[in-house]
Amino acid sequence: MRGKPATKRKIKPDSKFNQENIAKFINYIMERGKKATAEKIVYEAMDLISQKTKLDPLDVFNTAMQNISPSVEIKGKRVGGANYQVPVAVRSERSLTLGSRWLIAAAKARKGKKMAEKLADEVINAYNNEGTAIKKKQDTYRMAEANRAFAHFSR
Repeated sequence: MRGKPATKRKIKPDSKFNQENIAKFINYIMERGKKATAEKIVYEAMDLISQKTKLDPLDVFNTAMQNISPSVEIKGKRVGGANYQVPVAVRSERSLTLGSRWLIAAAKARKGKKMAEKLADEVINAYNNEGTAIKKKQDTYRMAEANRAFAHFSR
């Protein structure tokens, strides 16, 4: 490894809910540096969540993120000319990143609505342990279980 590792930056909490994970999620949604647009999408989705579920949108979002976030992922490892899919435990930061990425991808894949509505629907589905993002997590777990025999290659 050349040079020194990058220092971990402290992220400021978002303005409305004062939560770091919401601020991170806004940054993941943001495209081309348009943070105000990303904030508008996320906050509108939170309002829709509170209208549809009659629950606190923060609790729904946090539970949905816990439901989506994986604890195991698959990494490719080359051993002796063969490529193995090795199951590896996931750190908590990476787990949140993967969960956010899957949630946003699932929302973007839906058609015919505004992004805030698609995001709200996907968060509600994840809260209820259903939807595309949950399916992605289950597929990852299935792959990890199928390749458990190669776990000794993890180092």
